[in-house]
This record gives sequence, structure tokens and C-alpha cells, in this order.
Amino acid sequence: MNASPGQVPALYPSVITHVRTSPRHYRLTHRTYLWLIDLDEPPRLPLALRPLARFNGRDHFGGGTTDIKAGLQAFLATHGITLDGGRVLMLAHARVLGYVFNPLSLYWCHGPDGELRCVVAEVHNTYGERHCYLLSPDAAQSADVPKEFYVSPFFPVEGEYRMRLPTPGERLGVTLHFDQGGRRRFTATVRGERRPATTGVLLRAAVRHPWSTLAVSVAIRRHGIALWLRGLPVQKRPRHRPQEGMK
Repeated sequence: MNASPGQVPALYPSVITHVRTSPRHYRLTHRTYLWLIDLDEPPRLPLALRPLARFNGRDHFGGGTTDIKAGLQAFLATHGITLDGGRVLMLAHARVLGYVFNPLSLYWCHGPDGELRCVVAEVHNTYGERHCYLLSPDAAQSADVPKEFYVSPFFPVEGEYRMRLPTPGERLGVTLHFDQGGRRRFTATVRGERRPATTGVLLRAAVRHPWSTLAVSVAIRRHGIALWLRGLPVQKRPRHRPQEGMK
């Protein structure tokens, strides 16, 4: 498995920060690592390392195909968007030791000329549901979209996201704000630095963050319990209807 800085696949050792400002202030920080891959050229790992990083279409979109890009294209087709063979970069956790949980996967979708056509934000919650947001970032690489999916049990669905989604380069810097009723309720940031996806880099990341995707899932639940013990009211979870193209 060989790579060099500035290329994909790449690894981003990252710090994820969540800050809740309402109804009570709460902050959490989690260290992990994320992959940036080209969906047409996924990583080719040595056999012994494959349990540390698997990418499968069943973990994304409708889960009806083994090919992630095919699932993405089926979703885009419902919005009348085609990529005409353009490149797609995905930022996400890989499946590690048989387990994966991606609270947020991002897809930068380009046309054949390299121009960015859209960004797709795929959100998973801890109830086994998923939802995709189709985004058209402006010149500042930001996009607004109404919230349509139940994620945290302490926030209702109603509200709006504002996301800043620059394509990862030497540094990764993604920001997501959740606003409701003119007030900022929540901010999430992902910050990291690119590392070449070499065998040594992957092994060091796996040692520092063993079973990294399970750790993400456990951390979310642990902090949820802490917020519940602080008296935050739980919002009723509405029934989620699968999106067209994601059944």
C-alpha cells in the first residue's frame, strides 16, 4: 500500500469536537482517524491489513450494492444529477475489525472537467437509520440546508444546518452548525492533518486508536447518557422514511 502526500488514499488523524450551547452548555472532544479515498480507486491493502480498513457499499446509502459509487449515483439520479464519470472523494471511517459507524460521511462530487458539482453529506444515527443531504457549496465553501433527520435525542428535527466543507488538502477542516429559532444550538468541527496511507501510517493509527469505529459509537452513547443524567429532556423520535434511491 503506497501513497504520497497530496494524493489519495490518505489518512487524517483528527480531533472531533462537539459543543452544545443550548439548552445546556456541554463540550466533548474525541480523537480518531478518517480516510479520504477516491471511490474509483479504493485502497488496496495487503491481505493481513484488510481487517483494519474495508469499504463496502452495504455500509452506505441504501446498502443495496457492494459499490459505494453506485449507491451515490443512484441517490444523485433522484435529484437529476449525473457526474459523467467525474471523480468522487469520500471522507469517512473504514470498517475496522468487522465494525463501522459513520456519524457523517462526506462526498465531494466532481464532473469530468474536475469542477465540483455538489457535496453529499450522509448522516447515520445510532438507531440504524441514515439520511443524505445534497449540498451546493458557495464560493466560501459553505452550504445551508434544513435539518430533516433525527440524530441527537436531545434536539428536535426542526432547524437548519450550516456546513463549511472545504475539500481536504494538507489539512482537514470541516464545520457543522445547527441553528434553531435564530439561535445556535450546536457546533461540530473535524480538524486533522493529511498523512500518506502507507502501511506504517495505518498501523500507527490503529495502535493509537484501536477498534476506532466502535470507539466512536461508544463515545456517542456515553456522552448521551451523561447529558441525560444532567436532566436534558429527550425529544420524541419521528418515524424515518427512507429516501428515494436509498431503499
